[in-house]
Amino acid sequence: MPKNSKVTQREQSNDHVTESVADLLAHEEPFDCKNSSLNVGGAPGKKVPQIEVPENDGRPTWNSKLQYILAQVGFSVGLGNVWRFPYLCQKNGGGAYLVPYFILLLIIGIPLFFLELAVGQKIRRGSIGVWNYVCPSLGGIGMSSLMVCGFVGLYYNVIIGWSIFYFFQSFQYPLPWSECPIRRNGSLAIVEPECEKSSATTYFWYRQTLNTTSTIADSGGLNVKMTLSLLVAWIIVCLAVIKGIASSGKVMYFSSLFPYLVLFCFLIRGLMLKGSVDGIAHMFTPKLEKMLEPKVWREAATQVFFALGLGFGGVIAFSSYNKIDNNCHFDAVLVSFINFFTSILATLVVFAVLGFKANIMNEKCIAENTEKILGYLNSSVLSYDLIPPHLNFSQLSTSDYAEVYRVIKTVKEDGFAQLGLDPCLLEDELNKSVQGTGLAFIAFTEAMTHFPWSPFWSVMFFFMLINLGLGSMIGTMTGITTPVLDTYKVNRELFTVCCCVVAFFCGLLFVQRSGNYYVTMFDDYSAGLPLTVVVILENVSVAWIYGTKRFMQDLEDMLGFRPCIIYFYLWKYVSPICLILLISATVIEMAIIPPGYNAWVQELAEERFQSYPPWALTMCFSLIVVAMLPLPIVFIARRFNLMSDGSNKLSVSYCKSMMKDISNLEEQDESRFILGAKPGEAPPTAPAGRPYLTPAENKTLDPNSLSPNICYGTSYQNPAVSPTTPTTRITPATPESDS
Repeated sequence: MPKNSKVTQREQSNDHVTESVADLLAHEEPFDCKNSSLNVGGAPGKKVPQIEVPENDGRPTWNSKLQYILAQVGFSVGLGNVWRFPYLCQKNGGGAYLVPYFILLLIIGIPLFFLELAVGQKIRRGSIGVWNYVCPSLGGIGMSSLMVCGFVGLYYNVIIGWSIFYFFQSFQYPLPWSECPIRRNGSLAIVEPECEKSSATTYFWYRQTLNTTSTIADSGGLNVKMTLSLLVAWIIVCLAVIKGIASSGKVMYFSSLFPYLVLFCFLIRGLMLKGSVDGIAHMFTPKLEKMLEPKVWREAATQVFFALGLGFGGVIAFSSYNKIDNNCHFDAVLVSFINFFTSILATLVVFAVLGFKANIMNEKCIAENTEKILGYLNSSVLSYDLIPPHLNFSQLSTSDYAEVYRVIKTVKEDGFAQLGLDPCLLEDELNKSVQGTGLAFIAFTEAMTHFPWSPFWSVMFFFMLINLGLGSMIGTMTGITTPVLDTYKVNRELFTVCCCVVAFFCGLLFVQRSGNYYVTMFDDYSAGLPLTVVVILENVSVAWIYGTKRFMQDLEDMLGFRPCIIYFYLWKYVSPICLILLISATVIEMAIIPPGYNAWVQELAEERFQSYPPWALTMCFSLIVVAMLPLPIVFIARRFNLMSDGSNKLSVSYCKSMMKDISNLEEQDESRFILGAKPGEAPPTAPAGRPYLTPAENKTLDPNSLSPNICYGTSYQNPAVSPTTPTTRITPATPESDS
């Protein structure tokens, strides 16, 4: 209500207040019922005044715009930017992969990210409340989103636990994964066979960290070290989110910014290493023919989809704490591009370091094969005449070795295979694709063992992973707690602690000796298909059910400007089609590729693909079914009136925004329409006998009249009327046609 209105002035002065409703409404925002989602029993086109509700509904807000942006960046920029994007970039054509990724970011990523920000900010509720309002029949969207957040949070925090373990192991010199352990048998000392067959970093990961079993069927019992690490991880997450955005917002200042400091430090250090330029050049050398492959576009779309955290509910939850007039369009574009450039920065860092590692491994390969050649020369298997006289075997360069290799292969064409010589090509080392845990805990850790001051860089790297994971976990937990706290008024601190305790005990599944295989299972099946279905239903419910024109008008009211018309077509046509194609490709891939996992075989000291046993296969598809089960259940329950539409859970501040005019307010003067006055004419004085508020009766404005129930688009309203006045029902407007 305007601060200088008569009601406000008289409340502050404690004088007797007597006003007509018409006098009160002369100071209010005009309201048009013609295109409104509320229609108070009048003829279409008749404008009806509404009571303005308080701006502050008690919902917490961000302390600053920077805090909010850092929270969204921290949630969207996660471990996938560091270990997934570089792998996809290398696998799918290097620099050429950036073209389809950027195009799909523009036509899918930014529009859908903007959509989630807008609905969260407009309705000021978590995922359950938002989709209950937009389309009650599809209210299961919010519940499915919450289920997926739960599944992802369970295994994602296990990865943070692994990083915590490596972080504390890094405070020693030399690093414990720099050399293979020595096994002593009396006076005889031998290198651990499993380590000798693989590498020191691989052995440390699979045997000393995970102590993994050879199959998923063999649980092997709990891994005590990983259990303690998981406990520490959940304690950190609990402390970060226990006060909601009041605590998580402060954590984000560090957890969102620190990874950038580490990435820039690694980039500068990496560029000073030998071979770093080779890695970067290999990375960004475009293979343009790859752009014509549908698989490249599908993987780019999937990466865009998950990089921005679409469908998890965290984006909606964070934006629901914004002020109603916040420019969420700017936020969507800014966060999306920060995410994109972070991925490129991480790719530069990863391949600068991997280029250095590739050069070291290539030099090691040349040294080993040079010893073989010298042995063949001394045993007369090879003649010294084959060796060019200018070569120095004590210091063979890459080009010199390539020349010797080519000569020997040409001369010994028939028996060359028996010599067992390797070509030692730098390109082969750079083409060894690694992603996920293989990149972070094996390849990158191995490269860091060759750094000067390697413990320092190891501490920085794993502390960066902890902060990247923490930012994403805060968003994931907010996507769980916010919808529940909005729907059920429970104590935030108690509920948060209970969630973390339950999640820790459920997470014990992942800290068995076979737990790594369950992490792979949940990563493959619990989020991919369910989240894609969730997002396409979000898109359809806004663009086709709520109405794209109506949504665009809401955005204009909220932002103060109308978004570009391109969003209309992207939301209504382009994004749904792209998402349908993505779902189809995902289902086809799941049908073609046999479900399985890479198991570490101790006897062979290498990974081998194994198919899931029947019980594990049932578990895989149960994850998909359970995550999507709320969608049909809620739809059927509300179709047959077996479940409330949740109308009593709507934000009070959203009620205010719903009451504002969403059509062209310049059709006629509002005061003339309501009060019968000429434009600009002062409203008439209050008629006698029409008291609005009188101290003689000691009446006050009933708080229930401002209840969220009266504003919800699918509920009923009983306006404040005299006992003799018939009750008027508010019914939802038919969704606006976009044709």
